[in-house]
Amino acid sequence: MAAPLTLVLVLAVTIRAVLFRSSLAELISERVEVVSPLNAWKRVVEGLALLDLGVSPYSGDVFHETPLIIYLFHFVVDYAEIVFMIADGITAVCLYLAVQNYNKNVFRKQKYALEADRYPHDCLELMRSPREMHYIPLKVAMFYLLNPFTILSCVAKSTCGLNNAVIALFILSTLKGSALLSAIFLALATYQSIYPLTLFAPALLFLLQRLYIPVNLCRSSFWFFTLQYAFMFVGSLVVIVCLSFFLLGSWDFIPSVYGFILSVPDLTPNIGLFWYFFAEMFEHFRFFFICVFQINIFFYTIPLSIKLKEHPVFLIFMQIAIISIFKSYPTVGDIALYMAFLPHFQRNTANIFLVSCVLLACSALFPVLWHLWIYAGSANSNFYYAITLLFNVGQILLVSDYFYAYLRREHHLSQGLYLRRKDGSEATLVLK
Repeated sequence: MAAPLTLVLVLAVTIRAVLFRSSLAELISERVEVVSPLNAWKRVVEGLALLDLGVSPYSGDVFHETPLIIYLFHFVVDYAEIVFMIADGITAVCLYLAVQNYNKNVFRKQKYALEADRYPHDCLELMRSPREMHYIPLKVAMFYLLNPFTILSCVAKSTCGLNNAVIALFILSTLKGSALLSAIFLALATYQSIYPLTLFAPALLFLLQRLYIPVNLCRSSFWFFTLQYAFMFVGSLVVIVCLSFFLLGSWDFIPSVYGFILSVPDLTPNIGLFWYFFAEMFEHFRFFFICVFQINIFFYTIPLSIKLKEHPVFLIFMQIAIISIFKSYPTVGDIALYMAFLPHFQRNTANIFLVSCVLLACSALFPVLWHLWIYAGSANSNFYYAITLLFNVGQILLVSDYFYAYLRREHHLSQGLYLRRKDGSEATLVLK
């Protein structure tokens, strides 16, 4: 599979290189769907200019990236295009290796379960074949590298691509069973945008299962490993934050980065749910609803962790999708990361065609309604926010469809494909 992956990488680099040299690059870098006030390349350049002048890049209200990002580009700013293409390549390769490793474990467990006759005989059609699983990692890499959302984000030089690379490294480290590297990359992802903190729960669940620590039978081992992993995560995060302080010489980055993400002061339109709502919000209600909106992302972690405690990899997919939909400054680059996993979990999804049409139509209408609102003056912000709402509803329906299909498949694997009531009549499965 190395040759097909290499061809995909070459094709992806070629497409990006051509677009970087075209007249579309500047237009793409201005699109509010592709960049946000948090990750726009122009703001990084402004921060670099301030840094070169000996002024703190956080002294104004322009730059809101982390110190490690600006110091990275302080040395490689002339090779920024190569850096973003390498970041996309790293993300794709990490996802490829992670899914490949996970599929081997799934197939091995499936083989042992079949030999032990643990599955009902009528659900054999739900089993994954070796041939089917063989091509899934390549499909995942293709879905990321050749996704128009990923390409647009890379050409715009959005720092979202770097965040995706860190999260992909975290996923690979976790699925490989390396607790230390998993904690370090999770800390780095959390340092970048706070929201990946919700990935702590699925990573811990997977590592516990990987190390064969039976939670119910050995609570001391469970709590020891939990505290150990939490210590590695918190320790890595503290080291990264302190390193940022020593590089910058002040704590100015904390309110400018994390305060900016949490308080949402910049209401530049984007594909998220925050900007329009808080533009219309009365000031004395603002703090309350900011808390409600921000807690919303973290709130789903607990019920999903309880429901999917035996399926932590799917829980990672769900958490990344929730972050991409409900974060304060989302871009299409965030969406591309969780969409890369769709070939891996696509089993008996009912509404995939309808949802795909909705997402494609909304993607095409974003620039149209923006032009009508900003340039033609024949529309207003309600038009653009309406298509934003529809786009996010489409994402929620997509994730819900995969969630339902996954739970239904797991239920059939344990209870049988054709359910019967006690009297022998056919039963209907209702998931609540």
